[in-house]
Amino acid sequence: MGFIMATLYQNKGHWLLTVHHKGRRLTKSLGTKDKKVAKQLKPYVESELLLELTGLKKATSQVAFPVLTDKFLKADKKRSKRTQELYEYVLRSYNSGKPLPMNPNSRAIFVRTINACWNWGLKQGLVSEAHKLNDDTRGEARQRVFTKSELDLMFKKVGNEHFNSFVKFAYFTGARSGEIRNIQPQNLTDGSLVAFGKTGRRIIKISTQASTIIANQTPLWSYSKDYVCHHFKKEVRRLGIKDARFHDLRRTFGLNLIKQGMSIYKVSKLLGHKSVRTTEHHYAPLLTSEIEDFEL
Repeated sequence: MGFIMATLYQNKGHWLLTVHHKGRRLTKSLGTKDKKVAKQLKPYVESELLLELTGLKKATSQVAFPVLTDKFLKADKKRSKRTQELYEYVLRSYNSGKPLPMNPNSRAIFVRTINACWNWGLKQGLVSEAHKLNDDTRGEARQRVFTKSELDLMFKKVGNEHFNSFVKFAYFTGARSGEIRNIQPQNLTDGSLVAFGKTGRRIIKISTQASTIIANQTPLWSYSKDYVCHHFKKEVRRLGIKDARFHDLRRTFGLNLIKQGMSIYKVSKLLGHKSVRTTEHHYAPLLTSEIEDFEL
């Protein structure tokens, strides 16, 4: 094959790789200012450049997945800190050669993140084909629901009066945390709430219990996502309620409606699911389990 020389160097902060072969030379940016990352990417990029120089592979815009990963992580400045850290952990773990997690939910997160990176690369024209993972991206549906005694205890003793009313309103509407954290007075109309959340704009029916709660609520809630998540866990732990998350209120609300005879199709609409298949995925395992009966 002849003499081959690969040189890794830095120019204006960015790391580049140049490969020389039989009087020809190709240079490619590694898309990073981190020397450690550049060294990890070097063998992948060097192989690509060598294939192009030897004519075994035609020049293409296809980049190696580690290079694509680095570009993907830098592409969106509007990602939340938590999402960015999750993406970095997943993609760098995958690039290091570690196997996918065995836990179904963790595995689903890895698959979704890796495939999102490939999809982004296709849209940007950085790759001509995506080697996406064929795996279940939903994971196992969480099955935790609250018993009547747990709900009664929470409604009496969780948090101060302001946070307590937030917890009650979440349960009696089945709304997502993000849909009620920043409710504005103008969003409330005649027994309904115009909410903006995960699935966009939707109308949430407000029950008699929920109407009473919000009518006496001044000021309205303006909690952050992290505050709701962490404060709720802290409060229920204090009460001795184990393995509890705020979203479990919504799941309990939906299950109670089904157990009272409401069709899964109507429950799907009330919960704002995009498809009844989503509702079935979350509630079918619960309906086949022996769970204590309780009422709204």
